[in-house]
Amino acid sequence: MSILLTDEQEAISREARRVLDARFDKARLLDLLLLSGEYDQTFWHSACEQGWAGMAIPEAFGGLGLGLTELGLVAEAAGRVSAGVPFLSTNDGAATALLDGAHDGVKAQWLPRLAAGEALGAVAFSEGNDVLPHAPAVTFDGDVLSGTKNGVAAGCFAHFAVVLASRAGEPVLVVADLNSVTRRTIQSYDNSRGYADLMFAGTPAVLLAEGDTARATARNVLARMAVVIAHEQVGGAEWLMLAARDYAITRKAFGQPIGAFQSVKHRIAELYALVEIGRANCQLAAAQSGQPGFPAAAASARISATEAYDVAARDCVQVHGGIGVTWESGLHLHMRRARSLAAEVGNLFFWEDLLVDELSKGVAA
Repeated sequence: MSILLTDEQEAISREARRVLDARFDKARLLDLLLLSGEYDQTFWHSACEQGWAGMAIPEAFGGLGLGLTELGLVAEAAGRVSAGVPFLSTNDGAATALLDGAHDGVKAQWLPRLAAGEALGAVAFSEGNDVLPHAPAVTFDGDVLSGTKNGVAAGCFAHFAVVLASRAGEPVLVVADLNSVTRRTIQSYDNSRGYADLMFAGTPAVLLAEGDTARATARNVLARMAVVIAHEQVGGAEWLMLAARDYAITRKAFGQPIGAFQSVKHRIAELYALVEIGRANCQLAAAQSGQPGFPAAAASARISATEAYDVAARDCVQVHGGIGVTWESGLHLHMRRARSLAAEVGNLFFWEDLLVDELSKGVAA
């Protein structure tokens, strides 16, 4: 199996970067930081216009029928411009759950709308610090949901959510229309992610999977979302690395560019290594989608991409010195995004444990 990109995939990557670079507006993104319950509509309009909303949805439902690699390349381009929406990951996670489920009516209802960009999906699995709870507090009884899912990404905007709940002590995966659900918007340091608490009170829902099948489907959804987010993290880390490099070769101190000092140039070189390791893991994970080794590959991508983005956000600000912490520099757009993405779909403890479990299975076999 090769992780090298084909000519067609390279073209998708170039075109996505070209479109987003041309439409990037730092001032618009800075304004979004101060607003809760808003997202970057210019970006999402561009995404729908380019067909990215339905990139990984089968053609039978109005999508392009492409794979996780292609969606990841678009997410990487979005990460470079710190795009102010969470939908590339949440919509794909919701679509994956619908496709893995056995309810044809729900697929026909939501997948064409997702592909067209007319509907937005959310994934509500975690409760507290438990990313994939064995006994969710949200209950599914008599075809209705009761309980609260806290801090759901895209919860402010989503038209429906895929929810991990409990029924008679067993986990179930259900889909709920959010039209009548009470939402409590969360004011966060990265408001464009649309975090909200979803409060279900007798909310009608449709069963997608139950028991072990529900848990397996939920884990696969999280793994796919983690790979999409990891691509976004790598894109942001690469932009920060290049921003640090460009500043280091123009800013002078003691009569020479600061990039001539070992403490600066070695730091940027280390960022390059982190970015490329993260990118390689992302491409490997995307290529292994649907295969037995996918969970471990997704965990590796998630861990390495999170480290790359966190370190790049910190080091880029430090290379810029005092300018780096100003509002006008915009570097905090990536600093905030690095922190928010690090917490979505499970923190590093969750993915490190999952990776150890997967590797242990291989040793035992």
